[in-house]
Amino acid sequence: MNIDRFVFAFAGAVILGSLALGIWVNTWWFVLTAFVGFNMFQAAFTGFCPLAMILKKVGLKPGNAFA
Repeated sequence: MNIDRFVFAFAGAVILGSLALGIWVNTWWFVLTAFVGFNMFQAAFTGFCPLAMILKKVGLKPGNAFA
């Protein structure tokens, strides 16, 4: 698995988890959903992704999106 796939899988899991928590636990969990969505939006234009930088240092194989 490369960095791109891991970032997208992680973001999807966090979004689904925070949506479920927002529906069944507390609506403040939707803030996490918005944060992840905003981070994905800005990463599309800037290429800056904190998780991708961490995964690169850990040694995960780079992909095309976050080189």
